[in-house]
Amino acid sequence: MAEVHLIGQIIGASKFPNQSLFCKWGIHAGGGWKVISGLKEGQTQVDSPACDGITYWCHPVDIHFATKGIQGWPKLHLQVYHLDQFGRSEIYGYGFCHVPTAPGCHTLECVTWRPTGTLRDQFVQYFLGGGPQLKNPDLIYSGNDRYRLQTETMGVVHLELGVVLRNFDKYGVEC
Repeated sequence: MAEVHLIGQIIGASKFPNQSLFCKWGIHAGGGWKVISGLKEGQTQVDSPACDGITYWCHPVDIHFATKGIQGWPKLHLQVYHLDQFGRSEIYGYGFCHVPTAPGCHTLECVTWRPTGTLRDQFVQYFLGGGPQLKNPDLIYSGNDRYRLQTETMGVVHLELGVVLRNFDKYGVEC
């Protein structure tokens, strides 16, 4: 079988309205993909930068796949949360990016968004915190009903990914 090895890190985030952020991440791949080693999901630590406004996580990503074809190529989905002064976490952004198909080192920027809800929801969110969340996180990377959502842009998550392809030509898999 052809193999794809992803090695890299979630560097951090910028342009979010507040600090004290952490990120939950996952990699979604199609049915013809099998994880040989590594984790398909994880969570970073909370970072509260004091001066420059850029959150640094430097969280490692290391996963090894085997595949029969390129259908269902992996996607990286992210959920960024804000930890407030009372220890409550609220969603600050959803985002996803496609894993590059070319071998080599890649620097990626994943723009995030969050649902806005109604005017009442925004009013409650301003004074009490919280806010609308997705019931089904699969909407992050699948476009089924995402077009019906009203959203606002949030910040950007920065990533570095190294892609290693093995035996693609040997098994007749073409990118």
